[in-house]
Amino acid sequence: MRVLIVEDEPYLAEAVRDGLRLEAIAADIAGDGDSALELLSVNSYDLAVLDRDIPGPSGDEVARHIVASGSGIPILMLTAADRIDDKASGFGLGADDYLTKPFDLRELVMRLRALDRRRAHARPPVREIAGLRVDPFRREVFRDGRHVALTRKQFAVLEVLVAAEGGVVSAEELLERAWDGNADPFTNAVRITVSALRKRLGEPWLIATVPGVGYRIDTGADTGADTGHGPRPPWRHS
Repeated sequence: MRVLIVEDEPYLAEAVRDGLRLEAIAADIAGDGDSALELLSVNSYDLAVLDRDIPGPSGDEVARHIVASGSGIPILMLTAADRIDDKASGFGLGADDYLTKPFDLRELVMRLRALDRRRAHARPPVREIAGLRVDPFRREVFRDGRHVALTRKQFAVLEVLVAAEGGVVSAEELLERAWDGNADPFTNAVRITVSALRKRLGEPWLIATVPGVGYRIDTGADTGADTGHGPRPPWRHS
């Protein structure tokens, strides 16, 4: 999951970003309305955490932009404006949830997870594919009933791959969805993380490499993908 945090208090924004990272949620920060609109124009976000009182275009204007764009990005307004009229106007602008300051980071995470689940309402909260069972809310992974311990980044990458339901996910998309805007586009972090994740999940390898394209969960169909661990057995033909 990748989240845009629109907050003009640097310490608070950084604390929220760092807290979300601990929950395997990538987050970018915009300190004003102009920066928020720019990030929204170049990145794909799953959720937006939006303060209403920010410099430049207000948080309300950013919310209007998100709604008018038709992107369907859920908006959680995180603001000190706590009167019932403030909340009513926020929901009227298109907010999907409203949390007032001060707040508990754990509650913010739970609300974001709930919004993400609601956004993909046709998708079961616990996903199962090729013997894998992935619970994004408990951050648990099981393979054929065996618990698999993953790092936060490995879990984030696996979430994206599992969500693709066997489809190919490019390294660029994994970098965009599982890392944040500070990630070096030329880094080999994706390859290293996928390799480590593949080993954690164990044999037979579940993550296939599609040369020149990306990665996918191997659901059993031979599509010409490679596991990334040496040559194929002689009985498997391309």
